[in-house]
Amino acid sequence: MYTFQLVFILAGISSIRAGPNSNTCSVYPKDLYIKAGENITITCQSACDGTSKIYWKLNNDRIDDSLSSMLNRTHTVLSLRNFTHPRATLQCYTADTQQVIGGTIIETYSAKPRNISCVHYKLNQEESGGLDSLTCTWEHHMNPPVNYAVESVFYKQKEILQCHSKKTTCTLTELFTLRDDNITVTVKATTHHWNVSSEPRTFALHDISKSLPPKDLEVADSAGSLSVKWRRLSPLEPGRCEVKCRKVLAGGEIVECDHSETGNNTRPYCLLNDEANGSIMINNVDPCTTYGFSVRCVLGKAIWSDWSKEKLHMTKLNKNHVNLRLWRKVSELEENGLRKVHVMWKGIPKDCGGTFDYTIKQTHDSEHMTGGNYTFCGNTTCDVVVNQDAHRINLTVFQNKEVLVVKSVYVPAVGESLPQVTNIQTLSDDKVIKVSWMAPMQPVSGYKIDWTQDGSQYHWKESEYTNVTLSGLQEKKPYNITVTPLFDDKTGQGTKVLHVCSSFGDPDSIAITVVPSYRQAFVSWNTKSLKECSGAVQSYTVNYYKTQDVLYLNVTVDGKMRNVSLKDLSPDTQYTVNVDARALTGISKSSDEKFTTTKFDPGLVTPLSVAGSVIIFLVLFLGLCIAVQWKKFQEKPVPNPALSSVGVWASQSQQKGICFQPFRNPSESHCDTVYPEKAQSTSTPSLVTGYDTNTASEYIVDYANSGMTLGLYTEDESPVEPAKTPPSPGESTALISSDSSTANPYRSQSSGESPVPETEKLSKHVPVKQQEKALLKTIYVTLDMIEQDHKR
Repeated sequence: MYTFQLVFILAGISSIRAGPNSNTCSVYPKDLYIKAGENITITCQSACDGTSKIYWKLNNDRIDDSLSSMLNRTHTVLSLRNFTHPRATLQCYTADTQQVIGGTIIETYSAKPRNISCVHYKLNQEESGGLDSLTCTWEHHMNPPVNYAVESVFYKQKEILQCHSKKTTCTLTELFTLRDDNITVTVKATTHHWNVSSEPRTFALHDISKSLPPKDLEVADSAGSLSVKWRRLSPLEPGRCEVKCRKVLAGGEIVECDHSETGNNTRPYCLLNDEANGSIMINNVDPCTTYGFSVRCVLGKAIWSDWSKEKLHMTKLNKNHVNLRLWRKVSELEENGLRKVHVMWKGIPKDCGGTFDYTIKQTHDSEHMTGGNYTFCGNTTCDVVVNQDAHRINLTVFQNKEVLVVKSVYVPAVGESLPQVTNIQTLSDDKVIKVSWMAPMQPVSGYKIDWTQDGSQYHWKESEYTNVTLSGLQEKKPYNITVTPLFDDKTGQGTKVLHVCSSFGDPDSIAITVVPSYRQAFVSWNTKSLKECSGAVQSYTVNYYKTQDVLYLNVTVDGKMRNVSLKDLSPDTQYTVNVDARALTGISKSSDEKFTTTKFDPGLVTPLSVAGSVIIFLVLFLGLCIAVQWKKFQEKPVPNPALSSVGVWASQSQQKGICFQPFRNPSESHCDTVYPEKAQSTSTPSLVTGYDTNTASEYIVDYANSGMTLGLYTEDESPVEPAKTPPSPGESTALISSDSSTANPYRSQSSGESPVPETEKLSKHVPVKQQEKALLKTIYVTLDMIEQDHKR
């Protein structure tokens, strides 16, 4: 060990003294192969960097600085003791810049090959002696290429044999061995760098001998059992054999045989002495079932042989072991008074050899097996029709036209009072439904449980307990389950539980509706069932965000809620919303729905709309009134002088004469009175030609003496502005004459007599005292007004 260290140190010193390489950076020696557990010394030369302080890393882990020492300013030596890494990378670093100066790879090899084991194969076990083979294996680390040489020494034969290999196994063939001989094996490992030998290992051949598997395996039926026979290849030596039994189930599943079938608590086996053939009986086998058998043997305390090739055999149908099970499903009573009975049975395997026939006979319960109708059926189901009375369904199975087994089942009468189970509970999980119930008060012999998914195909099983597990169901499908108690020779009333799901899927799909407003939105949703067994929703989460910044917000409500109000939103902003439905089985998500909040508050828009409507109505009404008044103003006619005359309009104290209706509306009841006098002038304008002279003279008024002023009116009673200068007494003729000319159309109405005063009254004439006088007023009177008064 110290020799290696001395060599490394001397190599380092010699490299220091070497002139050409004195300024290089390196780690040496390179790519070392050492024996596991040895010590090693590595040198780091850092002359190229000019630094003197360095540190080491082994597989990127820093090594304690106390394990290295400096030989001089440019050389540092690392000493590692008991190095056992199979392969490691060692590197040298500068302490200042932490740069890699150099490195090397170190690999180790095991000290010696160990755990040597050998197996002796007798190629011809039916004869004494003969050629054999010997295969040995061992453990050894072989990272570098290793050549192995296996040396076998046979003591009695005084023969040394060798085999060579590059692996940890080697086989010697064509050996002539003796059964009681011993053998010593040594393994040598050699590389370019080293060689090593294992410790010698000695074996007794009879302890490492391995028999060949048995041959000619045979299986035969024997009165409900199976006989397994085989031929051993080492008949000259005592040994024992072991039989392995496996059973193939209906679905193809392979299981180990039950211990009761072999009569042994572990694997079946039998002891043999010098017999060449072995055999064993397998009892309690199932009819029409495929069994597989294989055998292995061992000589004394040697090594077990390999298993023989498996032999498959299908058992025959044994009449004594047929377990026929029968059940029925009864429909509701139809209008014709008949019921349909769906009969089902189990216990006759489909793959059994031979020909099977099935016959059903239905009889009244009181008739038992006598009478009745026969129906020929298929392999597993049959439909018959019965009336409302109690019946028995009898199934007879024929094998090769011989009666194999007979079984019957009871069909209750309609309305028959029978015990039944109560309080059925179900629990579903991953295509499995667990059913439990409460037994009736009467003692029962068992229960029949049937279930269906589509109502046409039924499955059923029996149980002695008040619970059962239904497996192999379709995923996410509802099932109708019926539990019926069984009594000695009758059945009870079936109790149904409907729509029990085998498993549950994600929640239903979701459709959402959004009604936005000023700073909030009302979100509602409906769920639509797309699957028959959707998971029950535990909660809903409403997710929403502004479309432009994708800042997610959410609101979670109970699974019973179907709407929510989103508040504190930004006005006139687009949002995106969706709803997540969460159940124990998963999550369903609705599609995204976009909406935009309103720009103004609808609470302010309504009052403004009402106020605007009122203002518009007032403006229209005012405009309508103005238009009506303007139209009236436009309709006032211009006075026609040709039809006008001058008259005196009396004051309220001097009312006598004719009552004139108001100018604008002749139908009104209020009247103004004009008091005319007899005309002093007989001259009448030509424009009044046609009027009665007497009539005209009657209405001539002395405006000078009566205190009245003159005015003009047209035919439609529109006034003409009078003269501004008030007349004085005696100026009547002068006033007229001043304005009278050839073109003056007005007629004078004056009289020298004083008018008779009259008291004003609505719609009638009241005379007054003649002595009363009143102030003069200017009036305009048209002749048609006088005519209208005459007509009244």
